[in-house]
Amino acid sequence: MKALSLEGVTRRFGDLVAVRDLSFSVDGGHVVGFLGANGAGKTTTLRMILDILRPSSGRIEVLGGPPGREKAREIGFLPEERGLYRGMTVLQTVVYFGRLKGLSRSAARKATAPLIERLGLGAFGDHRVDRLSKGMAQKVQLATALVNSPKLLLLDEPFSGLDPLNQTVLQDEILAAARAGSTILFSTHVMEQAERICTRLVMLARGQKVFDGDREEAKALLPGRVRLRATCDPSALPGVASAERLPTIEEGWGDWQIVLKPGAGPGDLLQACIQTGFALRDFEAHGATLHDVFLQLAGPPRETPQ
Repeated sequence: MKALSLEGVTRRFGDLVAVRDLSFSVDGGHVVGFLGANGAGKTTTLRMILDILRPSSGRIEVLGGPPGREKAREIGFLPEERGLYRGMTVLQTVVYFGRLKGLSRSAARKATAPLIERLGLGAFGDHRVDRLSKGMAQKVQLATALVNSPKLLLLDEPFSGLDPLNQTVLQDEILAAARAGSTILFSTHVMEQAERICTRLVMLARGQKVFDGDREEAKALLPGRVRLRATCDPSALPGVASAERLPTIEEGWGDWQIVLKPGAGPGDLLQACIQTGFALRDFEAHGATLHDVFLQLAGPPRETPQ
């Protein structure tokens, strides 16, 4: 069974099309990065999955059926905006959200204690939420999304406001949830995190899907680059699309930034240098990063509802 499926989903706000003809599906147990610039349509899509908004057209299935309130017990959601009750303590908050999702009081307390401990909140169980730092409050909010051991976990910018140490804590908890069987869809602008933990990526630009695949497939969309030091211009070598001369730091040698033609790899260029007797001092290959792909595909943000 697909944990999540969208077919031809469009959402309009008057004349504005926030999401256009969006289709993708997610198998159970996967961690999927939902990427796009501000205004790309990510949050609007998450709200439709949660049945907060209804599609203008198209079809959504969540855990084998249409979205709706009856799915709430099997879903965890961390919104980008804070949604906590400021006067409640950490322990009260997480237990309360567990009760909302159908757990008994004893079951909610039993699930909460080890969860807040793993998130580094154990010593703050009796602290009011309004006295916590932004990063601590974000971890409380993640705990409320995880307390019911959801089958589907939706995370909207989960690493927002967190320092590198706490980003690692959240990353570990997300991966633990995936190992326990949760399917995870999270939107993020932190490409390093997406590259580290996602098994698949879905990218949006201006409301439309521009990529759906794994990390290596994404990186293969951009040409490879090579930096080399040589005695002469490498522009004529096989597989070279362009060669930019860089400032020279060693007399008699030139440093060059090479962009390869589609389908050409660094190994092909190195082999050509050897076969033609092209004199090299240094040769360093640079593959495209996920950040490069994001900038290329996602494009500039638009000022629209997300």
